Amino acid sequence: MDLQTGVTLGVFAAVVLAIALELLDIAVAALLGVSSLIVSGILTAQDMAAVAQASGGTIALLFGGMVVARTLAPTGIFEHVGTRFLLATGGSGKRFLLGLLALVAPVCAFLPNATVVILLAPVVMRVAIALEIDFVGPLVLTAIISNSAGLLTLVGDPATFLVGSSISMTFGEYLRRVSFGGLLALLVLVVLLPWVFGGIWRVRRTLPEDVKPKALERPYLCVLTLTVLTAMILLFLFGDLLPVNVVPPAAAIVGCSLALLVVYAAKVEPVERVLQDLDWRTLIFLSCMFLLVQAFTKTGILQGLSRNLYGWFGVEMLPVAFFMLGGVGVMSSLLANIPVVAAMIVVIKGYFVLAQVVPEEALGVLFSNWPASTLPVFVGMMFGATLGGNATLIGASANVVAAGICAGRGKPVSFGTFLRYGVPFTLAQLLVSALYVLGMNYMIGD
Repeated sequence: MDLQTGVTLGVFAAVVLAIALELLDIAVAALLGVSSLIVSGILTAQDMAAVAQASGGTIALLFGGMVVARTLAPTGIFEHVGTRFLLATGGSGKRFLLGLLALVAPVCAFLPNATVVILLAPVVMRVAIALEIDFVGPLVLTAIISNSAGLLTLVGDPATFLVGSSISMTFGEYLRRVSFGGLLALLVLVVLLPWVFGGIWRVRRTLPEDVKPKALERPYLCVLTLTVLTAMILLFLFGDLLPVNVVPPAAAIVGCSLALLVVYAAKVEPVERVLQDLDWRTLIFLSCMFLLVQAFTKTGILQGLSRNLYGWFGVEMLPVAFFMLGGVGVMSSLLANIPVVAAMIVVIKGYFVLAQVVPEEALGVLFSNWPASTLPVFVGMMFGATLGGNATLIGASANVVAAGICAGRGKPVSFGTFLRYGVPFTLAQLLVSALYVLGMNYMIGD
């Protein structure tokens, strides 16, 4: 191990420990880690430019979703939906938890998971408070559901989108080949809810008789903002069919631009206030994690993994798929899953070239002629990254967003608290995902 590799591993370990032991705020810890790599000469200006190019799409997705969600706040829609959700629970904690699944999962099929957490957090907190439940657990569950449901479609999770777009997978192809696995991951949550959230599951409350939905405060603004949100979702789904290909990050920028225009024209509040209220802490943290992964790539830690995979497994695809599922799952629980996936795509493409499964041109971004036998490996990576991120506080952007919302309401979420909820779900989901990858490999082999 050379000096740069040792420094990179040491800095990464220090950042994770500082966050896990709650010694520093996650954004501060990540910034200090990046600063250490800059001062030591491991990260240069060229590295930062490369990271900006690679991570710009993901950050744009999150930024756009945050802006659109924030512009909905003054309309009163969250209070309206929250009251209707509360009435639907009938005061039952069991109905509340199952209702969260029914509410969050369909939305995550079309919007990035962190965006969904931002949109629905006010609703979840309102219902939890009315049922006299600590809202930390339900918000953590909202993040876990959003991560899991992100597997339902190509645009549901940034990590899934990164993998799918790297092999030119279309929205329809994803629905045919991968979406059922996402449905299985959600069913695992249903089975484990009474155990992991037993206290909430058994809650019974009598709702006040005068509870009824309030009228929207600004219905005209609500209609305009929801129209913008609908347009953004339609661009997510069909942007690649337009004469000018509109990828999901570009759709998010278009959506947030229109949303800010609506706010400006409505004169309800200043645009600068909307921008000030965004979760910049999460955006900074994720940007720093991309830089940490760039350091791993630069020092050769990840490139060596391609050679090791070929040495360990040769051309046997199924063991590689399982390794991706478990290995990326573990890494995604310690590093934010988005930059982990960005790095592992390079690793697995390098492995396929070494195994002579694809030509060297496959290392480029324009290659699309991937053999069917490689699909279980990429799907294993998708499931490992998305579901592995459920385990820890820093494993996914939705987790960080949920924790930030809790902290903003005076209820910080510790690393250990998130582990207690996340690990049981993650282990069970990865096991079911392994069976799904096995079945996919068997069907391709036939």
